Amino acid sequence: MTALEEIHRKDRRMSTTTVTVSGMTCGHCASSVREEVGSIPGVAAVDVDLNSGTVTIDSDRQIDADVIRGAVEEAGYRLAS
Repeated sequence: MTALEEIHRKDRRMSTTTVTVSGMTCGHCASSVREEVGSIPGVAAVDVDLNSGTVTIDSDRQIDADVIRGAVEEAGYRLAS
């Protein structure tokens, strides 16, 4: 398998999950959420849009919603309903 084939193979296994977090008001808030969600096993990247509250999570597998909720709550915030 070539390096390019391996990259494409890995890309197919990636999962992206988007959630909305309420209560974030500043960069420190976003950083706390990014750190907690980023510590979930399998998470490769976390992007936080402070204005909308949107958190986009890239992972090497599907992450259970309860695990994401737990990380967000550990950071001191809640998932929007």
